[in-house]
Amino acid sequence: MSILHTVNKSPLDRTTLQSCLSLAVKGASVLLIEDGVYGAISGASSTQMVQDAMGDVAVYVLGPDLKARGVDESRLIDGVKVVDYDGFVDLTTDNDTVSAWV
Repeated sequence: MSILHTVNKSPLDRTTLQSCLSLAVKGASVLLIEDGVYGAISGASSTQMVQDAMGDVAVYVLGPDLKARGVDESRLIDGVKVVDYDGFVDLTTDNDTVSAWV
């Protein structure tokens, strides 16, 4: 069963991203939305944790949320994929279930 995990909390404020990545199984997808997009920035405290997880899970970030927070795509960790709202919908339909980490 494939799972899409959505994370909307900043890794600077909460351990939500860390918990999600530690429990996500191989083949899962993780979509960073709202303040969760800060977890995709290269050079942040969460960078190594995200890079380590990317061997087993696909990591996505919602482009409009990046833009709303003034984060340029060039600052993202290599391999993180940017999706728009249509891509968000595709991820929800491509996976068997969605788990929101709030």
